[in-house]
Amino acid sequence: MENYIVSARKYRPQAFEEVVGQQHITRTLETAIKSNHLAQALLFCGPRGVGKTTCARILARLINEETTGPDQDYSLNIFELDAASNNSVDDIRHLIDQVRFAPQVGQYKVYIIDEVHMLSASAFNAFLKTLEEPPKHAIFILATTEKHKIIPTILSRCQIFDFKRITVDDIAQHLAMVAEKEGIKAESEALHMIAQKADGALRDSLSIFDRIASFSGNEITYQDVIENLNILDYDFYFKTVDKVLEGDVQGLLLLFDEILSRGFDGHLYINGLSSHLRDLLVSKDQATLRLLEVTDSLRERYRKQSETTDLRWIIDALKILNDADVRYKGSNHPRLMVELTLVQMVDLLVEEKPLPEKKKSESSVKKENKESSPDPSPQEPSTKEIAQPAPVEPPATPIQNTPSPSSDTTIPEDKKEPKEGKPPKIQEVPQDAQRVVGKRISLSRLKKEKEEEKKKEDVIESTAPRSDQPRDPVSPENLLKAWKDSIMGYKDRPTIYNVLSVREPLLEGDQMVLVMENQTQEAYFNEERQSILTRIRKELNNYYLDFQIHIERHKDLSKPYTPQEKFAHMSERNPLLKKLKDDLELDLE
Repeated sequence: MENYIVSARKYRPQAFEEVVGQQHITRTLETAIKSNHLAQALLFCGPRGVGKTTCARILARLINEETTGPDQDYSLNIFELDAASNNSVDDIRHLIDQVRFAPQVGQYKVYIIDEVHMLSASAFNAFLKTLEEPPKHAIFILATTEKHKIIPTILSRCQIFDFKRITVDDIAQHLAMVAEKEGIKAESEALHMIAQKADGALRDSLSIFDRIASFSGNEITYQDVIENLNILDYDFYFKTVDKVLEGDVQGLLLLFDEILSRGFDGHLYINGLSSHLRDLLVSKDQATLRLLEVTDSLRERYRKQSETTDLRWIIDALKILNDADVRYKGSNHPRLMVELTLVQMVDLLVEEKPLPEKKKSESSVKKENKESSPDPSPQEPSTKEIAQPAPVEPPATPIQNTPSPSSDTTIPEDKKEPKEGKPPKIQEVPQDAQRVVGKRISLSRLKKEKEEEKKKEDVIESTAPRSDQPRDPVSPENLLKAWKDSIMGYKDRPTIYNVLSVREPLLEGDQMVLVMENQTQEAYFNEERQSILTRIRKELNNYYLDFQIHIERHKDLSKPYTPQEKFAHMSERNPLLKKLKDDLELDLE
């Protein structure tokens, strides 16, 4: 049986012209050789499979061919060292001993050290002097995939070349060339899918190509690549977006069930759908359409679907998918989470649809009001007066601490609810009044005042007694006991407990009078007023009891300091002290 050679070795480039996707480096090296400006130490760094070792071998051969000629065999002048297995100080010392001898053929000896980042720190230090000032016949080419692991003293002695990832289009073109030489018929979509799976590494793409060729024979189709590599097809993502736009929740759930039945993971589906929406986003503009690394037919399909999607929906859907991606691994029900994500994407469109209908309804209401308004007659008021909403007086509600509940109470004009379809009428305040008040009239302040009044009215209404409820007589002692029992439950809340524990209500008829120092204390009390009042009423069997709050500012009393002040303060509280002082003829000075 004939020896089989993998494509990565069989089609390894033998010249700089054959190197794929690294023209910025090959052109520089060719110019440096021709102009004799080549450095004594070169560092090739970049991802795997992008041509670092290949370029090093081509460069090592061309150095001697340019100076001596292509007729000689320069293989003995090229030394390759694998730093992964030869990373000790002794290995570097052995290399330094070899560098001293001049080549037998040609002018240069080239040392290629692959995976140089694997050298130990001691080996790097032993290599420093030779790398900086090697013999004139020695050139070092270092290759690595992890430049950050190389010490700075080595980097400063090398001329650095950064290899980039190879684009999908370049890999697909190279695979097409290999397929043509191998006599294999391959679809362009299949080659693009292999190139995407290789993640910028040409060697990986050739390995996948060999695997697919062994699977499908002399004809490689897109479906063969999908089945062999276990890749979720583009069609699933296109179908998902179509069903979301149609609002077909049942179809989405069935489609996701089909994906799971094929053995794909829900996390893979979420990430793939995010990439699909990103591609739709860049397809929105002709300038960014070139960012899609797909075939022309698939690029056109993305463009058509992007025309049916809204930009705002794509951005919001990407946020939802990103949250799902973060929470997937920690979820106890990953399938439910993915299904909920799909439903949320549909819900985004449902929320956006009523917006134009709302605008239409508002305009139609204005039009109907205009058409239905009667023509004014000479005896009737003017149109301007008709257009203004007439003030409506709500039924009077009892106000706290007001002895006459029968008095009429009307809501100010600027706090009335605006009628539907008409803007609210805001009463203008004269500038003199504004200066007196010291505030500007604002809708937010009026709304806040209205909410506070509404809360007070609700509390009054909820605490109003009914005629069939009991009304037992209450003594101050019983009230004090019920008060202390009711506030004991707030010990775990120190703020409100401190406000209530230092006060005792005074009984005046059915009113329990509480004295507060400021409105902040009153606000704390009002939060628990209903529950405290209910408990006291139930314990004393009197449902006509109610609280009455008085705000009295605490007087700032200076603290006694001198002996005379202290004695005067004590005498006020106990007059017998003054009598004792006078009887004993004491002098406090």
